[in-house]
Amino acid sequence: MIAALVLLGTAVLGAASPSPPRLRFSFRELQAQHGLRTFRLPRTCCYEALLADEERGRLFVGAENHVASLSLDHIGKRPRKLAWPAPVEWREECNWAGKDIGTECMNFVKLLHAYNRSHMLACGTGAFHPTCAFLEVGHRPEEPVLRLDLRRLEDGKGKSPYDPQHRAASVLVGGELYSGVAADLMGRDFTIFRSLGQRPSLRTEPHDSRWLNEPKFLKVFWIPESENPDDDKIYFFFRESAVEASPALGRRSVSRVGQICRNDLGGQRSLVNKWTTFLKARLACSVPGSEGDAHFDHLQDVFLLPSRDRWNPLLYAVFSASSGVFQGSAVCVYSMSDVRRAFLGPFAHKEGPTHQWVSYQGRVPYPRPGMCPSKTFGTFSSTKDFPDDVIQFARNHPLMYSSILPVGGRPLFLQVGAGYTFTQIAADRVAAADGHYDVLFIGTDTGSVLKVIAVPKGGRPSAEGLLLEELQVFEDSAAVTSMQISSKRAAPVPSAAWRGTPTAPGTGRRARASSPAPRGASGGKT
Repeated sequence: MIAALVLLGTAVLGAASPSPPRLRFSFRELQAQHGLRTFRLPRTCCYEALLADEERGRLFVGAENHVASLSLDHIGKRPRKLAWPAPVEWREECNWAGKDIGTECMNFVKLLHAYNRSHMLACGTGAFHPTCAFLEVGHRPEEPVLRLDLRRLEDGKGKSPYDPQHRAASVLVGGELYSGVAADLMGRDFTIFRSLGQRPSLRTEPHDSRWLNEPKFLKVFWIPESENPDDDKIYFFFRESAVEASPALGRRSVSRVGQICRNDLGGQRSLVNKWTTFLKARLACSVPGSEGDAHFDHLQDVFLLPSRDRWNPLLYAVFSASSGVFQGSAVCVYSMSDVRRAFLGPFAHKEGPTHQWVSYQGRVPYPRPGMCPSKTFGTFSSTKDFPDDVIQFARNHPLMYSSILPVGGRPLFLQVGAGYTFTQIAADRVAAADGHYDVLFIGTDTGSVLKVIAVPKGGRPSAEGLLLEELQVFEDSAAVTSMQISSKRAAPVPSAAWRGTPTAPGTGRRARASSPAPRGASGGKT
């Protein structure tokens, strides 16, 4: 088995050919001339979880049966690894259930979050028995520690998926974990779940396709809205089968952003222990054309880049086209003000199975569904005080009618017919003599990372992406499935979740990426 991690130094659709990079570096050239370094963890795979700890100067990596701690400056220097296999009885039970004991009945670490100054939260599949643990990582950077606290094991249901093939996305805020995950053994009960902390656990309405319809969760962010913490929201980015699509068109994938309020406590008589503030809207990323728009409707990844306005960061998202008409990928940029505007209405509404989805024109109850109980916008102190008509409307109308359009109305950067698909994105804002520029690192499914700069076009907010470099960071062309950026060290890190290896250029802006590789090989990379 191979698993991979990497540390990197820093058009018109249709018949257009892909944009060529100004510079292209092979894996061997990066190794020989630019300090690309690899880290191998023997006989393991699936580097899916990355956590860059700038304060300690460490990169934490979750893999099959292991958690590793690497130096952000040199991933091969003083590495530490912690074995965390699933108990034998869990593996046997997994095997009895018909799973492969050699490839599925392991503990695949799916998430890593900084918990406090001395501990980290880690969750894994636990051989189809999701489990979480707190890992001691120490206080001082000069003495890296990595220890499993066996006294603080947690049930991982609703935090980590059961199946190693399933993805999960989560964020840890104020000791509470907000997760988008399949919460059952069969992988059919998809939920947005709040756990840990002192407040009651909440989830989305189960088995209601209006709320979630076979979603694939990709990223979760906590984005404050004002000085009042009661206005804070959590935003989930995912793709799902569209409930609003015409049955004649068959199953259609759409990209979504969903919101919930952090201070949601559920309803008093209805939606008990369920979210009362959940709403979702479509993210649109398309290129206008004379014969119709070309839609990039398959969301792959999202990166949140802070701006001068702390309440309005930018969201850089990568999409691919799921249509058989053409193959391409695009980067679209969204402003939080546009996202929030979409959640103000109108709501999508459908009278019955034979009716079309339309904009709801009836009376919307007060307080408006989706609003947080807060003195900023009203007098309600808790969602349990919301009137019954608000709760019922929220249950029946989770979908917004209007789509969220990207800044400038079209993609910032796209590639069609390039022979690869965008899979991951990380971004950084850099200072130059003539102002500030956003630099993007885009991972692909062929083991390369594209370095793109967003160049203002005719004045902001319009911009276009200029492809500067193409870096082949994985020798075996493994897909880049995870990426983190080290802003203090001015660099990104890629990795691959299947079976691959970590790598890293020693100079320039660094990124960390990971990628997978076929079983049977004797190592891993990052």
